[in-house]
Amino acid sequence: MNDGGLITVAADRILNQLQITGRLAEKKTLRYTPAGIPVAEGRLEHQSEQVEARQERQAYCEIPVLALGDLANVLVAATIGAKLQMRGFLMAKSRNSKMLVLHAQTIEFLEGTKNG
Repeated sequence: MNDGGLITVAADRILNQLQITGRLAEKKTLRYTPAGIPVAEGRLEHQSEQVEARQERQAYCEIPVLALGDLANVLVAATIGAKLQMRGFLMAKSRNSKMLVLHAQTIEFLEGTKNG
């Protein structure tokens, strides 16, 4: 339910979904887990204008991203600077690091072909 900017959800519904667009700023070499699953890591750079407290402001952030399986191959095939839309969930980088990482569940190329 949306009531003037306030969104209410059922108390038993736990959400962890992020959808964001940006440019691929960095990607690392494809690696594999001990089970043979492809893993790709990178960084998405986001810039937009947002309204907060009725004031426009520039929003900027860089988000570490992780893709597993078939999506890992999609991420490593992308060129640096490619405009992407990613959907996924947030998770701590490791047990010892509270840094958030976007675990991609979908990757969509927003300009022309998959190579930007």
